[in-house]
Formats: sequence, structure tokens, C-alpha cells
Amino acid sequence: MDTPENSEQIDHPRRQFVGAAAMTIAAVGTSSLPNAFPAAAETDPNAIRPFRFNFPEEQLVDLRRRVKATRWPDKETVTDPSQGVQLATIQKLAQYWSTDYEWAKCEAKLKALPHFVTAIDGLDIHFIHVRSKHENALPMIITHGWPGSIIEQTKIIEPLTNPTVHGGSASDAFHLVIPSLPGYGFSGKPTAPGWNPVSIAKAWATLMQRLGYTKYVAQGGDWGNAVSEVMALQQPPGLLGIHTNMAATVPPDVSKALSAGGPPPAGLSADEKHAWDQLDDFYRHGLAYAQEMGNRPQTLYGVADSPVGLAAWMLDHDIRSYGMISRAFDGKTEGLSRDDVVDNVTLYWLTNTGISSARLYWDTTQISTGGGFFDVRGVTTPVAVSAFPDEIYAVPKSWAERAYPKLIYYNKLDKGGHFAAWEQPALFTAEMRAAFKTLRQPA
Repeated sequence: MDTPENSEQIDHPRRQFVGAAAMTIAAVGTSSLPNAFPAAAETDPNAIRPFRFNFPEEQLVDLRRRVKATRWPDKETVTDPSQGVQLATIQKLAQYWSTDYEWAKCEAKLKALPHFVTAIDGLDIHFIHVRSKHENALPMIITHGWPGSIIEQTKIIEPLTNPTVHGGSASDAFHLVIPSLPGYGFSGKPTAPGWNPVSIAKAWATLMQRLGYTKYVAQGGDWGNAVSEVMALQQPPGLLGIHTNMAATVPPDVSKALSAGGPPPAGLSADEKHAWDQLDDFYRHGLAYAQEMGNRPQTLYGVADSPVGLAAWMLDHDIRSYGMISRAFDGKTEGLSRDDVVDNVTLYWLTNTGISSARLYWDTTQISTGGGFFDVRGVTTPVAVSAFPDEIYAVPKSWAERAYPKLIYYNKLDKGGHFAAWEQPALFTAEMRAAFKTLRQPA
């Protein structure tokens, strides 16, 4: 796959310089999809086909067997999570997963949504597509990240597409397109290198065009932010603007100081110093997963063979998300429930995408120029930013204003973290309504 212009704008996942310091679906798979319009599919390579899935009970039985058969290591030698996912936390998850958890509930919720697939650049791209009943709804494509999936967005679909039943007005309505990233969930698994935020951004523009949307917006956090910002750089016809809940706004002097491992630049405001502290901690202590996937994703055989290995790998994304998840298994649900967490891990397990999803980091490393994931990219289209306090870093308004010359919306929230739509669906819904209000076309 060729690499379009703007490839220099995307960098090593998170921070390159810190590194120096069988999907089995019973009835259907992405290679043999049931098609309501087989004749059209045979003649039109761009056809959009309905997608259905079903996982056989044998897979779930095998999953529970594997969880119960886990060989446990010794307990960590510290009383905090500084050595990684704590034994007590992952054993509580495993106990729940192998006994009381019911995948059927998550499967029923997913099957209640309209799923589709279409081939773009030789790969089947899966997506959920929900159109609002309101005539002037604004089309929006939402991109998840790692270790997320389409499950992250399921709580916001109904309030965004049907606002009049959820505290909003018809003028707040959205049509939603929620794709699975290549190598994730129900999308196809690339068999050759080249799928990175630059190529994915082009694919998303193609998808929106195929769906007939001539004016739309894009949203994302984590990898979804990278994809949305590159879409803004590529400026495909019809893209009105983007929203991010994990913005790339770190100024050059701050980025340089972080890369050197030195003190922060002088003159930072309180919000900027807080963002510095969050980033400094993440770069020093939270990057191991990104470094491994960026350099040697194929080595992660353990996450393909062990459900508990996969779960632990996915839990250890960032310290505040880990803390929230750990508390959920202590009975102190806030943001995510035990089912939320296990639903997502189970989807990765059943689709066998632990390693195929990790390759996105490697593919992005191949077009890296050595900068940082959060460095300013030069986006000039309208941008809206929501700063959640427990994100990897809470974006200061001053940085957002400098990074995005057409900043149309900024809000600093009181709660919420990395998985904003999943953790705080009501707040996230309100943010989407407010963020894009000025970009809606008059009736």
C-alpha cells in the first residue's frame, strides 16, 4: 500500500525516543460474509454488505477452560501497581470471567445494531451504521483506539441518534458510522504492512463517500484521534471538522524537554504544569506496551494463547484507567463495570485480534520521523476539544488554542478518562452536541 502525503505528520505510537531510554466465527467471517445482495456484490467491488456474526458455544467453553487453567505467577513484591497489573486484580477478573460472566448479554446488544462490511484497498472494513430519524442529522464517523473496540461507543449510539428521547432536541441529532480499525474486532486482518493512520484516514473518507455523506464530521480518541487529525490534514471533500478527546497539542519546547528527560520549561501555567506532570509520568512509567507493540508485535504469542495474558496486557494501558478498572473488580464501579471490561477483552479473544491489533503500532512506527504522538500536527480545519481529567494528559486550553488555529470548542470536564464515551456516555453525548453545533448546516 502506498503512503499518501502527510505521512510525516504521524509518529511512533506515544513516543519513539522513550524507546531509546484464528478469528473463528461460526456462521460467518470476513472472508465469507452473508450478503443480502449477492449479485451486486459480485459485480461491484465497492458494495456495502450486511454483516452477521455468531460465536459457537465451544469457543466460550474453551475460553472458560483456559481461564481456569491459568498458571499464576508469584504476587508482586510491592503494595502498589508500580510492577504492573496486580495479582489480586487479575485473579478477581479471572474468577468473574470463568464463572459468572455472560457473553450472551454483550452479543445480544451488538446484534441489535446494524453491522456492515465493505472492501477498501483490498481489506474488509467492518462498521456499525445507525441513521437518525431526524432529517437534518449531522453524519459523524467515530474511531476507537487500543485497547478499545466498537464496544466503547455502544452507550452513545442511542442518545446521539435519538436525542429527543435523551434530553436533547432534533437539532442535536447525528447519523453515526462506527468502524472497527483494520486488524480489530470484525474488520479484516491486514496480511501485508501499510495500514496506519494515514491509510486508515483515506479509507474512512472513502467509506463516508460510499455511504453518500457529502458533509460530515469525525471524532476520536487514542488512535481515533490520530486518524481524525490525519483526516483533517488530508482534507477530504465533505469533512467539516473534527472532535478529539485525546488531542495532540504538546508545544515543541515541552516536547523537547520531555524527550530529554529534563525539567519542564519555565513559565508553565498551573494547567500546563499539570499536563507536563501527567505526560512525564506516562513517558517514564506507562509506555512499555506501546514500545513492545511498536517494535515486536509478533512476539506477543502469550496474548493469543492465554485469555488472562490478553486481559492483563489490555488492562495495563494507563495508570488512571487501570485504577478505575481495578476498583470495579473491588465493587466500586465508576465509569466502567466488570461487564464492560470483560466484554471488550472477550471480543478481542473471540476474534483473535490481540496481535493483529498490535501491528497498528508497528505499521505506524514505519512512517515515524522520531517525534511524539502528542506533538502538534498543524491541523487547520475546525477542531473541538474535550479535556477529560483522567486522560493520559488533560489538554490545557492554552495549548489547544495554539495547536488548532480554528478551535471552535473547548471544555475542561470534572470527570472521565481515556475511554470517555464508554466511561461517561452522558457527558460525552453533551460534548458532541455542543462541540459541533456551529458546524451544522441550516435546515
